[in-house]
Amino acid sequence: MLRPFRLEEPETVKDVSELLGRFGESAKVYAGGTELLLAMKEGLVHYERLINVKNVKGLNEVASDSGMIRIGALCTHHQLETSSVLQQKLAALVQLEQNVANVRVRQVGTLGGNLCFAEPHADPGILLLALGAKMVAEKSSSKREIPAAEFFVDAYETALEADEVLTEILVPAPAAKSGVAYLKFGYLERPSVGVAVALQANGGGKSVHDIKIAVGCAGPAPTRVPEAEEQIKGTSVDEAKVNILKAGEIAGRAAQAISDLHGSQEYKEHIVGVLLKRAFQNALSQC
Repeated sequence: MLRPFRLEEPETVKDVSELLGRFGESAKVYAGGTELLLAMKEGLVHYERLINVKNVKGLNEVASDSGMIRIGALCTHHQLETSSVLQQKLAALVQLEQNVANVRVRQVGTLGGNLCFAEPHADPGILLLALGAKMVAEKSSSKREIPAAEFFVDAYETALEADEVLTEILVPAPAAKSGVAYLKFGYLERPSVGVAVALQANGGGKSVHDIKIAVGCAGPAPTRVPEAEEQIKGTSVDEAKVNILKAGEIAGRAAQAISDLHGSQEYKEHIVGVLLKRAFQNALSQC
């Protein structure tokens, strides 16, 4: 049962920040509410105030300029899966968004809410990690960019300060001769393993110039895996196809997989390796 709470409806980021600073842990930002309200109904959390940010203007747009894709934190998953900008610049994110939860959740749930809730089985943060995205956090007196690799701290915990508001996600547009892929495995709407790969090829697609690998859903938070990347970066495609097996083992351990109803730790680590190999081949085919 949902316990009573007060709903605040500010219209600027400054006002949201000031409310968060004034009421501290008794208040929480409310956007789509698809995960927050469910947790409150189940009695897992309770807040005396919800701060509705849906009236804050300018936070629900997708744009591209100077090689950077800018995504407003209030963009819904449906808006992203149908965005013409993303369809042209970042098809992998469109595909990911098309498979987030279900139609009802995609209609009302927002990317910013998903990232800030930091639910361990969420998809978007994994791909954003591999893409080198940055999260723009604002408060009354300042604004900063947080690399995705630093944004996710633990399960349900981010690097946002108590009075900061996530306003925008900055994603570098993939360069020429590059490929991006995200694959997941799981049951129903909650993936138990997710793997993202972003790579650049050179020499007519004969070698891997650079690669970024991120894993998630298996453990408490998504993570980049530089040690796995080193197995592939700078190698020929033929070498990379051999080394991807070792990279998969490294990525599996880095996922910090937790045994649960979705599978054992060992099983999830194995699936990471399987998905990494497939994601690598998918991304390479785009170069």
